[in-house]
Amino acid sequence: MPEAPELEVVKDFLSNNVVGAKIDVAWVLKPSVLRSLCGELTVDIAGREIQCVDRRGKFILLDIEGGRLLSINPMLTGALQYCAPSQRVYKRTCLRFSLSNGNELRYIDDKQMGMVYYVDKCQATEIARLNEQGPDVLDDFTFEEFKDRLKRFHGEIKGVLTRGRVISGIGNAWSDEILFAAQIYPFKKRKALSEGELRRLYEQSRQVAVDAIPIVRESIGNNIHRKARDFLQVHNRGGEPCPRCGNAISQITANKRITSYCRRCQPGMLFKN
Repeated sequence: MPEAPELEVVKDFLSNNVVGAKIDVAWVLKPSVLRSLCGELTVDIAGREIQCVDRRGKFILLDIEGGRLLSINPMLTGALQYCAPSQRVYKRTCLRFSLSNGNELRYIDDKQMGMVYYVDKCQATEIARLNEQGPDVLDDFTFEEFKDRLKRFHGEIKGVLTRGRVISGIGNAWSDEILFAAQIYPFKKRKALSEGELRRLYEQSRQVAVDAIPIVRESIGNNIHRKARDFLQVHNRGGEPCPRCGNAISQITANKRITSYCRRCQPGMLFKN
């Protein structure tokens, strides 16, 4: 799942490469990912200019000429691809947009789990999950605001982080990295966190994302559809030595979700917190 560090790089790349270009032709190859509230997308979007690219949490938002909005939530398996028209069309390609700058923007999704909405801006409230998110992990918000948003949640802190309602843009992989940086046990209950742990969590949530962005940018270059996570400290590195203490990294898989952490740096008990 692409999360804030990856999607911030995608947003910046698209801002530099597609803003000002018109969408000449659009193709819908796999309709299951698309929700168009403005009639038929291929007809309505043709000839319109891409005016701005933004990111909100795990959503990429393209402002389209005429008050239209193209919202892309890649979910677990989706990604955006920017390429020449001659580039082979992958079987997992769902949408294609031919641009006036001579390139194509494509949405690819192995399992068609993502959601692409094409709406008038006044219909943005109908985009599923978009408005349920908390402030973005890269937004400026105070420690007191962060603590206040946490108060309504009582579960394990990793689950709280990944829900996106306290802060948005953080999913399974980067929550592992944040909790490792903050030295917090991922299964610890939110109510059991000390003031010091809360402070570290607040600080590291943003810092980990900020530090990752230039590394992701250098790693993927123009291949914005590729994942760049070989530099992660703990996520999906079960059995490898902890980069902080050398202890073997523990890894647990539950509900198809991997949690990776260091038992020495992030002490806790699995069933008692």
